[in-house]
Amino acid sequence: MNLETPAPNTWCPGCGDFGILAAFKMAVSEMVEKDGLDPRKLVVASGIGCHAKIVDYLKLNSFYSLHGRVPPALTGIKLANPELTVVGFSGDGDLYGEGMGHLIHTCRRNLNVTHIVHNNQVFALTTGQVTPTSPIGFKGRSTPKGSVEYPINPLQLVMGAGATFVARGFSGDVQQLKKIMIAAIKHKGYSLIDVLQPCVSFNDTGKFFRERVYDLNAQGHDTSNFDLAYKKAAEWGDKIPTGIFYQISKPPFDELLLRGNNPSKLKEVPSIKKILNGEM
Repeated sequence: MNLETPAPNTWCPGCGDFGILAAFKMAVSEMVEKDGLDPRKLVVASGIGCHAKIVDYLKLNSFYSLHGRVPPALTGIKLANPELTVVGFSGDGDLYGEGMGHLIHTCRRNLNVTHIVHNNQVFALTTGQVTPTSPIGFKGRSTPKGSVEYPINPLQLVMGAGATFVARGFSGDVQQLKKIMIAAIKHKGYSLIDVLQPCVSFNDTGKFFRERVYDLNAQGHDTSNFDLAYKKAAEWGDKIPTGIFYQISKPPFDELLLRGNNPSKLKEVPSIKKILNGEM
């Protein structure tokens, strides 16, 4: 399937975002061909940052949200028309910084959407400031002598908040990332994929990750085991696992709230009271 657009690509040559874009195009094309995915019913949304440009490069229905506000946008789109397949893109600063509050509540509600995070561990669009995932000692525009803050662990964070599909990919392994994306989109519930993505301009981690990442699922990892997944998510050193860490089944927020109704097909917009009372 041709998802190309006429928009000129302005990412830096060698940016990890290219790998994420390639993997997503491959995932969508495969799902259209093999799973009957209707691309007209696929909507993508992004936040603010280098990652956000990805919606310009995809010939799909799309929405630009505010900084950190991708989760509310995904929520609105999915609740307005639950028949849509909804995918969000965020940066690590965008979601784990500005968007942290929204992220936690989207996880606990288990909204049936997929969220892909371009995690380059730096605010790249604004030329190299520290983010919540930057390693301790990171030297950037906002921390020239090195950051003294410990980074968050996004996988453990969203697992604790209630996400039902938690994965990590590497933009340098497009084939594995494609498989993870397909599994995440097919999952019924909130799916988060944290993608390790080198920023060649301000945090070039490509060599570091290529020497350390390994496929967790190729080793027979039990994705239903919360304790094991949580432990594996903490593994960060000479070896860094990628793949699907955790996946369970639980009724998603949109099904529980809408009870089979589709607001986009109603003649008038129902009040919140009617929605909560199941009177649509």
